[in-house]
Amino acid sequence: MISEESPLLASTAHEAIYDKFAPHQKRWIVFLVSFAGLLPMFVSSTFVPSIPQIAKDLGSTHAVVSLTVSLSILASAVGALVWAAYSSFYGRRWMYLWGMPFLCAGSCGVAMSTSLQSLLFWRFVQTFGCSGGIPLGAGVIGDIYKLEERGTAIGVFLGATLFGFAVAPFLGGAAAQYWSWRNLHHSLAAWGLLELLLIYLWFPETSHPGTLGIDKLTRRRWIHVTWVNPISSLWLLRSPNLFAVMLASTLVLITDYVLLVPLAYTIGVRYDITNEAIIGACFLPNGLGNFIGAPIAGRLSDIVVRRWREKRKGVWCPEDRLRATWIGGLFMVPLSIGASGLITTYVGGPVGLWLNLLCLFTNGMGVDFVFNPIGSYNVDVARSRSAEATAASAAIRSLILSAATALVIPSIEHIGVAWTDIIAAVLALIGQGIIFLTIRYGDRMRASVDVGLSTIENDS
Repeated sequence: MISEESPLLASTAHEAIYDKFAPHQKRWIVFLVSFAGLLPMFVSSTFVPSIPQIAKDLGSTHAVVSLTVSLSILASAVGALVWAAYSSFYGRRWMYLWGMPFLCAGSCGVAMSTSLQSLLFWRFVQTFGCSGGIPLGAGVIGDIYKLEERGTAIGVFLGATLFGFAVAPFLGGAAAQYWSWRNLHHSLAAWGLLELLLIYLWFPETSHPGTLGIDKLTRRRWIHVTWVNPISSLWLLRSPNLFAVMLASTLVLITDYVLLVPLAYTIGVRYDITNEAIIGACFLPNGLGNFIGAPIAGRLSDIVVRRWREKRKGVWCPEDRLRATWIGGLFMVPLSIGASGLITTYVGGPVGLWLNLLCLFTNGMGVDFVFNPIGSYNVDVARSRSAEATAASAAIRSLILSAATALVIPSIEHIGVAWTDIIAAVLALIGQGIIFLTIRYGDRMRASVDVGLSTIENDS
């Protein structure tokens, strides 16, 4: 049982286990999990620009085909919970090897779909198969990097994956405009097959010895199949700390969706951009901001952890990492989205377009300055179940974001771009306020509900 006075990793004796892999091996592992983490971003983000072409080929409407987006969000949430829960029992490597065949089969199924029903089915399979990329990657990094290095590694991982979130719409738009949406999904199947080969040949199991559920069995069969309840991961959010940072990161991430989801209806309409490929290119500054901001945010959070640990003479307080969120949550995110709304409304021509692209870049960096420390914090405080904690947060965040995204365009139609963006900026500030309260009262929050957070006794 955790008490308010429980020492949290005050000793460094446990850190020897992180020397299992040499630095070059760790970099290769991060590359592999980043490559796998890109897949769900491409699977989700390349689809939206293809909706008009898909609707035409299947003889359906845009609105009906758009149902696959909601279905994908559900599949992503369910899949993340399943792969994360089973990774705590069987290991990370096996979950990658089991997930990729689902992705390959689903991608081929989507590419060959001739009806809406088959498209919906195979789209669910496709998204389910790759949805473990983010939680499994976070878990792997928690396995191989010690506390003061973890933020930088997660920064590289998130930077690569979030860059895909912005690049994918451009490639999806270009494919819809100049190629074929069916060929695009065949390409995703080939990518999944390549990832499966890389994982099988060169990815080792990273879970710490004796921590997997299957390691604790006294008797086991050669092929041991066990039911693991994926919903159990959600119980980790009973922790006020994990729930608070999940909510805060969601409120900040909403600004990304408010800017990007209606981009064709805001920046596209305002500046007379009709080419799908060019509209997709407008996503690139946000992705570049993600790509640059995530490693910087990760390194900054590691520096903050080290400095505050030195101040306490070696005693670690998990919430210290959250102090690295201030520059993004208080300034970059709310100012960038607020400014974008005002610029779109009042500044026309090339100047307005370029200023908006600058706002998109700043927002991409700012979101990372919040999202990265929170992602690392989840791994820090729930190290042995870090994949599950990440998946649980992602699942609830997806549900909130899906509801919030559905309100974006109606809000723009009723109150305008400027006020919609200002409301999103206020929500981001509320999220930063939640982070402040977590920093201030984190020890009491941890003591109030015991979900097995990391201490010197159980962090391995």
